[in-house]
Amino acid sequence: MSDPTSPAQTSSATSPEPLIRNVSDTARWVAVYRARETERPDAHFRDPFARRLAGERGEQIAKSMPLGRDNDWSMITRTYLGDQFINEQVQQGVDMVINLAAGLDARPYRMQLPPSLNWVEVDLPEILSYKEEILRDEKPVCSLERIRLDLSNVPARRDLFAELGRRSKKALIITEGLLIYLNAEDVAGLAKDLAARPSFQSWILDIASPGLLRLLVKRIAKQLTAAAPFKFAPPEGPNFFVPYGWKPVDVQSFLKNAARLKRLSLLFRLFALLPETEKSRRDRPWSGMCLLKKQ
Repeated sequence: MSDPTSPAQTSSATSPEPLIRNVSDTARWVAVYRARETERPDAHFRDPFARRLAGERGEQIAKSMPLGRDNDWSMITRTYLGDQFINEQVQQGVDMVINLAAGLDARPYRMQLPPSLNWVEVDLPEILSYKEEILRDEKPVCSLERIRLDLSNVPARRDLFAELGRRSKKALIITEGLLIYLNAEDVAGLAKDLAARPSFQSWILDIASPGLLRLLVKRIAKQLTAAAPFKFAPPEGPNFFVPYGWKPVDVQSFLKNAARLKRLSLLFRLFALLPETEKSRRDRPWSGMCLLKKQ
């Protein structure tokens, strides 16, 4: 697992600093999509903090992407589905939410959550300090704790999971926008470490197909490929996690749900009419949000 806090390239007269310096900068980019959705009169969710969190760098990154606004629907749908899964799990008695690589997510501030819920954000020091500064005058709706940790530090990660496991009875894990930047071995290791904690009962994650990975590598901006390359797109799809103790119980296609939410252009609406099978999820460009349960 790479360390996204590695120093950014220093700017010079011949080589200016890239817009995307590391994985953490992608959080600013994603916040732009939440801001755009929030500002629509028919918004499916509202994140009043997203524009501030994205900042000028986030706007610049979004404008630099070759896909432009054609990619809004996938990020918007990912956020919407994540919200739905979280609400369902909280209603079913989750007492702790552990958001790994939380980035600039603002759910503990913007969602209607019980005050008794313990929400734990884990990420690198730089991105969490930036978020704390932006949100310093805001009040979360539930108990919120931020833990600065490089998740690639396996012993420290396991110690943290052990502590959080002792403090919770029924915990929900979130890894939104994280796994695609890891290789399969790292994802497997993380899955096993999470499964080792008895109180970690459910896991929300997003996943891409090999077909989508090939498309993204061809079409995405070179600066993203260099600073934060996409890696994880298992041929097994969500079933990748079964050998490591996790069973997919709900898999939601971004494309199908974006069509339902009326966020697709005409061309993508036509693609959304095609039936989905396990083979098509593997071979065609596909991505989705998954809810996994401990086996």
